[in-house]
Amino acid sequence: MDVKIRFLEMIQGIMTRMSTNSFMLKGWAVTLVAGVFVLAERDSNAVYFLIAYVPVILFWLLDSYYLMLERQYKHFYDIVTEMKVDKINFKIVRPKPDRKRKTHYDQCLFSTTEWLFYVPTALLITGVVILGQCF
Repeated sequence: MDVKIRFLEMIQGIMTRMSTNSFMLKGWAVTLVAGVFVLAERDSNAVYFLIAYVPVILFWLLDSYYLMLERQYKHFYDIVTEMKVDKINFKIVRPKPDRKRKTHYDQCLFSTTEWLFYVPTALLITGVVILGQCF
């Protein structure tokens, strides 16, 4: 039983890394967008505001990938939890994407945690671009 617990802890560690990567990407997205805003204000160049969309889109895609991996490893964790110790081969293998468990990339791309962060960020950029054109 101790071996199974250690194996589950190893899988949990992988899920934690994926979650940490996702959190870091959101932080970097905000930092880069703010940096682009500072450059755009300093140089008064509207093109900089449009460039702010690039990190938002790229980080959204990458963040969704990490969410997909996290969900797949969560599914693997659940599978291992149900197995008897003598049936576990101790190989870490991600299960194939499953629509019911929302482990497909497109399901992760439009998950609540993703769009509730990246869509408002993109809307903020749009608002700043519009306001920048007015003033």
